Amino acid sequence: MTYYSLNRQAPDATFEEAVVKGLAPDKGLYFPASVTPFTNDFLNTLENLSDHDIAIQTIKQFVLPDIPEKALEEIISDTLDFDFPIVKLNENISTLELFHGPTMAFKDVGARFMARCLGYFNKHNEHEVTVLVATSGDTGGAVANGFLGVKGVHVVILYPSGKVSNIQEKQLTTHQQNITALEVDGVFDDCQDMVKQAFLDEELTSQLQLTSANSINVARWLPQMFYFIFAYKRLKSHHKQISFSIPSGNFGNICAGMMLQKLGLPIHHFIASNNANNVVAQYLHSEIYSPKASVQTISNAMDVGNPSNFIRIQEIYGNDFQNLKHHLSSFSYSDTMTKSAMRELYDVYNYVADPHGAVGYLGAKDYLKINPDTHCVFLETAHPTKFLDVVEDVIDIKLELPEQIKSVIDKEKSSIPISHYAELKSFLLSCS
Repeated sequence: MTYYSLNRQAPDATFEEAVVKGLAPDKGLYFPASVTPFTNDFLNTLENLSDHDIAIQTIKQFVLPDIPEKALEEIISDTLDFDFPIVKLNENISTLELFHGPTMAFKDVGARFMARCLGYFNKHNEHEVTVLVATSGDTGGAVANGFLGVKGVHVVILYPSGKVSNIQEKQLTTHQQNITALEVDGVFDDCQDMVKQAFLDEELTSQLQLTSANSINVARWLPQMFYFIFAYKRLKSHHKQISFSIPSGNFGNICAGMMLQKLGLPIHHFIASNNANNVVAQYLHSEIYSPKASVQTISNAMDVGNPSNFIRIQEIYGNDFQNLKHHLSSFSYSDTMTKSAMRELYDVYNYVADPHGAVGYLGAKDYLKINPDTHCVFLETAHPTKFLDVVEDVIDIKLELPEQIKSVIDKEKSSIPISHYAELKSFLLSCS
């Protein structure tokens, strides 16, 4: 597999080059040069295959020959050592729980897969790779956990001060070793802008091998395909069209599902469920894409005003607005509506959802109003205890902390405060 830059001003890259560089030299996102659709035999016999076998068949065309199949099998086995259960709420709505990994967020899969790919590439490499990542909450913890102790990799996480939950902050600031947390005086977009500026800084890139662990990196983005094909395997016997409602921030997760659709998985429709950061919802209404400053909400992982992966989504659908609109709907919800959905899920279904899952539930409900014959799966992307104050206040119960949360809750936070890009640059240069 080779990858081309969506800015189309850079040479094609191998999988290894795309992973190690993160962004192409022209600062475009990498995209697969070609894809081979699934065979009908594979799709028709999914229910007879293990999740590990499905994952290998799904991802291998994107990584071979840079990672041989035997090594890939080991990476998959190490990455997917937890479950992805589906909980049926009624005849038309289910939720896919993606929070059973070590940091209790859907990003565990992509972070662990990418860390193990970099570890494989660095086995015989004496040069350190610096992984830069901006987080609005869950990415930071997943990356910190996934990359902890990986040879030849130094991880630098930028997060917005006071705008992630207490547990999210503990998960990304308590690891030490090869992990450094930079606490930014600003919002997520400021963190993301600093990371992008670092990749454009020739003084930095001439001295450091920089890559990104955000979903702009193909090794973080593509493994997220696994969620959707695992869910399809479990639901295909229902003989209903299957749609997915995805709480969307940087749009990497929904973009991975769309790549699966391109490979031939018969997903009926996608719903991008947004909070008040609704750039894509407005675009689908007006055909005008207008990024804007992000606003803070209780579903903080979605507080993104300029989603990086949307350009990949446009590429998947041939940069054809009508084609995209045929496959994608988007709705936007306020914090008040999100809280009402959390209460409804608990009162009606005895289901405790985090704020992001609640937004996904609202998107599923709205889509089903006009498409009642489909089965809609909303993604529950983080464990509700990661947003303890909000969830306990809304549904008025005391939640028991799972072991993954107990293991970090009392650890001491360690972070370096910064306000401007110059401080990030100075720190990175001091590490070179």
